[in-house]
Amino acid sequence: MTTDIPVGSRVVLRYALPPGHSHPMTDVVGILEGVAPFVTVRASDGSVVEVEPDRVIALKAVPARPVRTSEIRALELASADGWPGVEHAWIDGWLARYGHGFTGRANSAAPLGDPGTVGDLADSSPGSTLDRLRDWYAERDRPLRLLLPDRLGAVPPGWNLSDEVVVMAADIANLTLPRGPRTTTITDRPDSDWLALYRYRGSALPDFAVDVLDAVRGGTLGFGRIGAADSTLLAVARGSVTSAPDGRLWVGLTAVEVAQAHRRRGIGSLICGEMIAWGREQGATHACLQVAAENEGAQAMYRGLGFVAHHRYRYATEPVGGGH
Repeated sequence: MTTDIPVGSRVVLRYALPPGHSHPMTDVVGILEGVAPFVTVRASDGSVVEVEPDRVIALKAVPARPVRTSEIRALELASADGWPGVEHAWIDGWLARYGHGFTGRANSAAPLGDPGTVGDLADSSPGSTLDRLRDWYAERDRPLRLLLPDRLGAVPPGWNLSDEVVVMAADIANLTLPRGPRTTTITDRPDSDWLALYRYRGSALPDFAVDVLDAVRGGTLGFGRIGAADSTLLAVARGSVTSAPDGRLWVGLTAVEVAQAHRRRGIGSLICGEMIAWGREQGATHACLQVAAENEGAQAMYRGLGFVAHHRYRYATEPVGGGH
Protein backbone atom coordinates (compact mmCIF):
# COMPACT_ATOMS: atom_id res chain seq x y z
CA MET A 1 0.00 0.00 0.00
CA THR A 2 1.05 3.62 -0.42
CA THR A 3 0.71 6.28 2.26
CA ASP A 4 2.14 9.72 2.90
CA ILE A 5 2.12 9.16 6.67
CA PRO A 6 5.75 9.13 7.90
CA VAL A 7 7.05 6.18 9.86
CA GLY A 8 7.16 7.22 13.53
CA SER A 9 3.78 8.99 13.39
CA ARG A 10 0.99 8.23 15.85
CA VAL A 11 -1.80 6.56 13.88
CA VAL A 12 -5.06 4.69 14.17
CA LEU A 13 -5.15 1.53 12.07
CA ARG A 14 -8.48 -0.11 11.25
CA TYR A 15 -8.18 -3.57 9.74
CA ALA A 16 -10.35 -6.56 8.85
CA LEU A 17 -10.28 -9.59 11.12
CA PRO A 18 -10.23 -13.14 9.72
CA PRO A 19 -13.56 -15.01 9.41
CA GLY A 20 -14.83 -16.47 12.65
CA HIS A 21 -14.14 -13.46 14.86
CA SER A 22 -16.99 -11.84 16.79
CA HIS A 23 -16.36 -8.54 14.95
CA PRO A 24 -15.50 -8.00 11.30
CA MET A 25 -12.85 -5.36 12.05
CA THR A 26 -10.90 -3.72 14.87
CA ASP A 27 -8.71 -0.70 15.56
CA VAL A 28 -5.30 -0.16 17.11
CA VAL A 29 -3.73 3.18 18.08
CA GLY A 30 0.03 3.44 18.24
CA ILE A 31 3.24 4.33 16.43
CA LEU A 32 3.57 3.45 12.75
CA GLU A 33 6.74 1.38 12.38
CA GLY A 34 6.45 0.29 8.74
CA VAL A 35 4.14 -0.14 5.75
CA ALA A 36 5.86 -2.95 3.80
CA PRO A 37 5.61 -5.87 3.58
CA PHE A 38 3.15 -5.43 6.47
CA VAL A 39 1.56 -2.37 8.01
CA THR A 40 3.16 -2.44 11.47
CA VAL A 41 1.92 -0.49 14.48
CA ARG A 42 3.34 -0.59 18.00
CA ALA A 43 0.64 0.02 20.62
CA SER A 44 1.21 1.95 23.85
CA ASP A 45 1.54 -1.30 25.83
CA GLY A 46 4.48 -2.33 23.64
CA SER A 47 2.59 -4.96 21.64
CA VAL A 48 3.12 -4.98 17.87
CA VAL A 49 0.37 -5.48 15.31
CA GLU A 50 1.31 -6.56 11.76
CA VAL A 51 -1.41 -6.46 9.11
CA GLU A 52 -1.30 -7.49 5.45
CA PRO A 53 -1.97 -4.43 3.26
CA ASP A 54 -5.11 -5.97 1.72
CA ARG A 55 -6.69 -6.20 5.20
CA VAL A 56 -6.20 -2.49 5.94
CA ILE A 57 -9.48 -0.60 5.93
CA ALA A 58 -8.12 2.76 7.07
CA LEU A 59 -4.85 4.25 8.30
CA LYS A 60 -4.94 7.79 9.65
CA ALA A 61 -2.50 9.99 11.52
CA VAL A 62 -3.83 11.18 14.88
CA PRO A 63 -2.55 13.93 17.15
CA ALA A 64 -0.16 12.89 19.86
CA ARG A 65 -1.52 12.67 23.38
CA PRO A 66 -1.52 16.14 24.92
CA VAL A 67 1.62 16.77 26.95
CA ARG A 68 0.99 17.84 30.54
CA THR A 69 2.74 20.89 31.95
CA SER A 70 4.21 18.68 34.68
CA GLU A 71 5.74 16.45 31.99
CA ILE A 72 7.40 19.46 30.34
CA ARG A 73 8.91 20.49 33.68
CA ALA A 74 10.07 16.93 34.44
CA LEU A 75 11.74 16.49 31.06
CA GLU A 76 13.42 19.90 31.28
CA LEU A 77 14.81 19.01 34.72
CA ALA A 78 16.23 15.73 33.44
CA SER A 79 17.72 17.54 30.44
CA ALA A 80 19.23 20.20 32.69
CA ASP A 81 20.99 17.48 34.70
CA GLY A 82 22.32 16.08 31.43
CA TRP A 83 23.66 19.49 30.33
CA PRO A 84 24.24 21.39 33.60
CA GLY A 85 27.11 23.67 32.63
CA VAL A 86 29.93 24.07 35.13
CA GLU A 87 27.96 26.00 37.78
CA HIS A 88 24.29 26.16 38.70
CA ALA A 89 22.10 27.75 41.35
CA TRP A 90 18.40 27.83 42.25
CA ILE A 91 17.16 31.41 42.59
CA ASP A 92 13.47 31.77 43.51
CA GLY A 93 12.43 28.75 41.45
CA TRP A 94 14.70 29.63 38.50
CA LEU A 95 17.52 27.22 37.65
CA ALA A 96 20.50 29.37 36.63
CA ARG A 97 23.30 27.64 34.71
CA TYR A 98 26.71 28.88 33.68
CA GLY A 99 29.09 27.22 31.21
CA HIS A 100 31.76 29.71 30.13
CA GLY A 101 29.36 31.09 27.51
CA PHE A 102 29.34 27.80 25.56
CA THR A 103 25.78 27.01 24.34
CA GLY A 104 22.56 28.76 25.25
CA ARG A 105 21.25 26.01 27.53
CA ALA A 106 24.35 26.00 29.73
CA ASN A 107 24.23 29.79 30.11
CA SER A 108 20.62 30.63 30.83
CA ALA A 109 18.02 30.58 33.60
CA ALA A 110 14.87 28.46 33.32
CA PRO A 111 11.68 28.53 35.45
CA LEU A 112 11.78 24.88 36.53
CA GLY A 113 10.73 25.17 40.17
CA ASP A 114 7.49 23.67 41.48
CA PRO A 115 4.29 25.58 40.71
CA GLY A 116 3.94 28.57 42.99
CA THR A 117 7.67 28.81 43.73
CA VAL A 118 8.86 30.59 40.58
CA GLY A 119 9.60 34.27 41.07
CA ASP A 120 7.86 36.82 38.84
CA LEU A 121 10.29 38.75 36.66
CA ALA A 122 7.93 41.66 36.09
CA ASP A 123 9.34 43.22 39.27
CA SER A 124 12.85 44.64 38.69
CA SER A 125 13.28 46.41 42.04
CA PRO A 126 16.42 45.85 44.15
CA GLY A 127 16.37 42.40 45.75
CA SER A 128 13.73 41.05 43.36
CA THR A 129 14.11 37.72 41.54
CA LEU A 130 15.09 39.54 38.37
CA ASP A 131 17.67 41.60 40.23
CA ARG A 132 19.18 38.49 41.85
CA LEU A 133 19.37 36.65 38.53
CA ARG A 134 21.07 39.61 36.89
CA ASP A 135 23.59 39.76 39.72
CA TRP A 136 24.35 36.02 39.53
CA TYR A 137 25.22 36.24 35.84
CA ALA A 138 27.03 39.58 36.23
CA GLU A 139 29.34 37.92 38.75
CA ARG A 140 30.26 35.50 35.95
CA ASP A 141 30.57 38.27 33.36
CA ARG A 142 27.52 37.07 31.43
CA PRO A 143 24.27 38.82 30.54
CA LEU A 144 21.03 37.37 31.86
CA ARG A 145 19.40 35.10 29.31
CA LEU A 146 16.17 33.21 29.98
CA LEU A 147 15.21 29.78 28.63
CA LEU A 148 11.40 29.67 28.52
CA PRO A 149 9.73 26.30 27.86
CA ASP A 150 6.12 26.20 26.75
CA ARG A 151 3.70 27.00 29.60
CA LEU A 152 6.40 27.31 32.26
CA GLY A 153 7.32 30.97 32.13
CA ALA A 154 6.04 34.24 30.74
CA VAL A 155 8.19 36.61 28.71
CA PRO A 156 8.98 39.72 30.77
CA PRO A 157 7.47 42.87 29.25
CA GLY A 158 9.59 44.31 26.46
CA TRP A 159 12.08 41.42 26.31
CA ASN A 160 13.22 39.96 22.98
CA LEU A 161 12.53 36.35 21.96
CA SER A 162 14.87 34.33 19.74
CA ASP A 163 16.19 30.88 18.82
CA GLU A 164 13.11 28.66 19.01
CA VAL A 165 14.01 25.04 19.81
CA VAL A 166 11.89 21.89 19.41
CA VAL A 167 12.28 19.28 22.14
CA MET A 168 11.59 15.84 20.66
CA ALA A 169 10.96 12.78 22.80
CA ALA A 170 9.87 9.16 22.69
CA ASP A 171 9.29 6.06 24.73
CA ILE A 172 12.28 3.92 23.73
CA ALA A 173 9.90 1.00 23.18
CA ASN A 174 8.36 2.98 20.31
CA LEU A 175 11.65 3.77 18.55
CA THR A 176 13.10 1.98 15.56
CA LEU A 177 16.62 1.09 16.72
CA PRO A 178 19.45 -0.60 14.79
CA ARG A 179 19.73 -4.37 15.02
CA GLY A 180 22.82 -6.55 14.98
CA PRO A 181 26.34 -5.86 16.26
CA ARG A 182 26.95 -2.31 17.47
CA THR A 183 28.97 -0.07 15.15
CA THR A 184 29.33 2.78 17.64
CA THR A 185 32.19 2.76 20.16
CA ILE A 186 31.17 4.46 23.42
CA THR A 187 33.58 5.85 26.02
CA ASP A 188 33.05 7.87 29.18
CA ARG A 189 35.08 10.89 28.01
CA PRO A 190 35.68 12.61 24.64
CA ASP A 191 39.23 12.44 23.24
CA SER A 192 40.94 14.86 20.85
CA ASP A 193 39.59 13.12 17.73
CA TRP A 194 36.01 13.27 19.04
CA LEU A 195 36.39 16.95 19.89
CA ALA A 196 37.97 17.71 16.52
CA LEU A 197 34.96 16.37 14.59
CA TYR A 198 32.26 18.02 16.70
CA ARG A 199 31.32 21.49 15.50
CA TYR A 200 29.14 23.91 17.42
CA ARG A 201 27.24 26.09 14.96
CA GLY A 202 29.85 25.24 12.33
CA SER A 203 32.89 26.30 14.36
CA ALA A 204 35.65 24.41 16.12
CA LEU A 205 35.22 24.08 19.87
CA PRO A 206 36.90 26.48 22.27
CA ASP A 207 39.08 24.78 24.88
CA PHE A 208 36.66 25.45 27.72
CA ALA A 209 33.86 23.59 25.88
CA VAL A 210 35.28 20.31 27.17
CA ASP A 211 34.22 21.24 30.72
CA VAL A 212 30.62 21.68 29.56
CA LEU A 213 30.57 18.52 27.44
CA ASP A 214 32.05 16.48 30.28
CA ALA A 215 29.55 17.65 32.92
CA VAL A 216 26.54 15.72 34.20
CA ARG A 217 24.61 15.94 37.44
CA GLY A 218 23.51 12.69 39.05
CA GLY A 219 23.73 10.68 35.84
CA THR A 220 25.90 8.83 33.34
CA LEU A 221 27.67 10.10 30.22
CA GLY A 222 28.65 8.28 27.05
CA PHE A 223 30.57 9.65 24.06
CA GLY A 224 29.91 7.67 20.90
CA ARG A 225 31.88 7.47 17.68
CA ILE A 226 31.70 5.66 14.38
CA GLY A 227 35.05 5.29 12.63
CA ALA A 228 36.14 4.08 9.21
CA ALA A 229 38.75 1.37 8.62
CA ASP A 230 41.52 3.99 8.54
CA SER A 231 40.32 5.26 11.96
CA THR A 232 38.85 8.46 10.47
CA LEU A 233 35.79 9.41 12.48
CA LEU A 234 32.56 9.45 10.49
CA ALA A 235 30.25 10.58 13.30
CA VAL A 236 30.14 11.46 16.98
CA ALA A 237 27.37 11.91 19.53
CA ARG A 238 26.98 12.48 23.26
CA GLY A 239 24.46 10.69 25.45
CA SER A 240 23.45 11.47 29.03
CA VAL A 241 21.24 9.29 31.20
CA THR A 242 19.47 11.23 33.97
CA SER A 243 16.29 10.83 35.98
CA ALA A 244 13.20 13.04 36.04
CA PRO A 245 11.04 13.83 39.10
CA ASP A 246 8.19 11.70 37.67
CA GLY A 247 10.38 8.57 37.79
CA ARG A 248 11.25 8.36 34.12
CA LEU A 249 14.88 7.78 33.19
CA TRP A 250 15.88 9.71 30.08
CA VAL A 251 18.73 9.29 27.64
CA GLY A 252 19.38 12.71 26.13
CA LEU A 253 21.14 13.04 22.78
CA THR A 254 23.39 16.04 22.23
CA ALA A 255 26.42 16.98 20.13
CA VAL A 256 25.43 14.81 17.17
CA GLU A 257 27.84 15.42 14.28
CA VAL A 258 28.42 13.56 11.00
CA ALA A 259 31.53 14.32 8.94
CA GLN A 260 30.62 16.47 5.93
CA ALA A 261 31.72 13.87 3.37
CA HIS A 262 29.57 11.15 4.92
CA ARG A 263 26.23 12.89 5.39
CA ARG A 264 22.91 11.65 3.96
CA ARG A 265 24.03 8.03 4.16
CA GLY A 266 22.12 7.04 7.27
CA ILE A 267 25.10 7.40 9.61
CA GLY A 268 23.37 10.04 11.73
CA SER A 269 20.38 7.77 12.30
CA LEU A 270 22.72 4.87 13.07
CA ILE A 271 24.75 6.62 15.76
CA CYS A 272 21.63 8.14 17.34
CA GLY A 273 19.91 4.76 17.42
CA GLU A 274 22.93 3.07 18.95
CA MET A 275 23.37 5.79 21.57
CA ILE A 276 19.72 5.29 22.55
CA ALA A 277 20.34 1.53 22.76
CA TRP A 278 23.29 2.29 25.04
CA GLY A 279 21.02 4.48 27.17
CA ARG A 280 18.51 1.66 27.45
CA GLU A 281 21.32 -0.57 28.75
CA GLN A 282 21.87 2.06 31.47
CA GLY A 283 18.20 1.78 32.45
CA ALA A 284 16.68 4.59 30.36
CA THR A 285 13.05 4.17 29.37
CA HIS A 286 12.69 7.36 27.31
CA ALA A 287 14.81 9.39 24.92
CA CYS A 288 14.93 13.11 24.14
CA LEU A 289 16.86 15.68 22.15
CA GLN A 290 16.75 19.34 21.16
CA VAL A 291 16.80 20.64 17.59
CA ALA A 292 16.50 24.15 16.15
CA ALA A 293 12.97 24.82 14.92
CA GLU A 294 14.25 25.79 11.46
CA ASN A 295 16.30 22.59 11.05
CA GLU A 296 13.68 20.57 9.17
CA GLY A 297 16.23 18.05 7.90
CA ALA A 298 17.30 16.99 11.39
CA GLN A 299 13.70 16.86 12.59
CA ALA A 300 12.82 14.55 9.69
CA MET A 301 15.70 12.23 10.59
CA TYR A 302 14.56 12.04 14.21
CA ARG A 303 10.93 11.46 13.20
CA GLY A 304 12.21 8.56 11.11
CA LEU A 305 13.56 7.02 14.30
CA GLY A 306 10.19 7.51 15.99
CA PHE A 307 10.64 10.79 17.87
CA VAL A 308 7.74 13.22 18.15
CA ALA A 309 7.62 16.87 19.19
CA HIS A 310 7.14 17.13 22.97
CA HIS A 311 7.31 20.90 23.51
CA ARG A 312 9.31 23.95 22.51
CA TYR A 313 11.36 26.57 24.27
CA ARG A 314 12.65 30.01 23.35
CA TYR A 315 15.31 32.31 24.69
CA ALA A 316 14.53 35.78 26.01
CA THR A 317 16.96 38.66 26.48
CA GLU A 318 16.53 42.17 27.79
CA PRO A 319 16.49 45.04 25.30
CA VAL A 320 19.66 47.11 25.20
CA GLY A 321 19.72 49.35 28.25
CA GLY A 322 17.06 47.32 30.04
CA GLY A 323 19.35 45.98 32.79
CA HIS A 324 21.22 47.83 35.48
